[in-house]
Amino acid sequence: MTPTQLRSLRLPVMVAPMFLVSGPDMVIAAARSGVIGAFPTPNCRTTEELDTWMARIKAETKDAPGLWAVNLVTHRTNSRLADDLELVAKYQPPIVITALGSPAPAIETVHRYGGIVLADVVNVALGRKAAAAGADGLVAVSSGAGGHTGQVSPFAFISSLREMFEGIICVGGAISDGMGVAGAVAAGADLVYMGTRFLAAKESLAVPDYKAMVVGAETHDIVVSDVVTGTPASWLKPSLDANGYDINGEAQKTERNYGGSDLGKRWKDVWAAGQGVGAVKTSEPLSAIVDQIELDFRAAQTRLAGY
Repeated sequence: MTPTQLRSLRLPVMVAPMFLVSGPDMVIAAARSGVIGAFPTPNCRTTEELDTWMARIKAETKDAPGLWAVNLVTHRTNSRLADDLELVAKYQPPIVITALGSPAPAIETVHRYGGIVLADVVNVALGRKAAAAGADGLVAVSSGAGGHTGQVSPFAFISSLREMFEGIICVGGAISDGMGVAGAVAAGADLVYMGTRFLAAKESLAVPDYKAMVVGAETHDIVVSDVVTGTPASWLKPSLDANGYDINGEAQKTERNYGGSDLGKRWKDVWAAGQGVGAVKTSEPLSAIVDQIELDFRAAQTRLAGY
């Protein structure tokens, strides 16, 4: 799959894989809407559940105009990685995204069946390492992204990566409407990660209170802290307050751990979102959100053509 082939999508958008939020309904709805749907494998408690999810997604997106992807945590603490890779080989998702570690463990498996590997990176140094490991694309997780986030401006990040990488560049970070998508593409990106905009979608696995908090939130409600997982992440501050996290108090060392059920417990009632949260005004079907993004994207194209 090449950047040219990705342009056959309705929009250059991936509904980003969101922990405890993205499930089969969201992935299928995204693919049927002509974009890319993705989910992180840790959203499944067991490999048996993951097998069921992937079987359903593959069957129900067979004739869809969009694509589907899985997100693998390749950090050494993920003891289930080998089992997840076996299911990747079985169901052959077109795109595999690696996060919180090198893409190397996934590359041979995915390339064997003709898929592509995109590697999450938060800075140029990690981008170089991922490219050297053989990643087909880089996901530039930039400042303003929800969940685990970077610190570099999306536009500066795209520019820096383009100087050293000719593959697919996907960028995410506070891009929450079609105008932002058009701007990212104009700056050199091939795809745009959009997570926060879809948090309150009808197909989201987010609990009702989480969706309500997202709908009512603005940019000033987002804070970045490593207090939950040991890695900097963007959180809805009211959810941190409700769970007793004092981000202004004495710093506490949180050990990085991305395996086992403890991670899910830590994220269950502490809710992530990006700086684009203000664009979420209501809970509606994913297809309606994509429709609006396309309208804004086309309007931005027209506006750019006028210069």
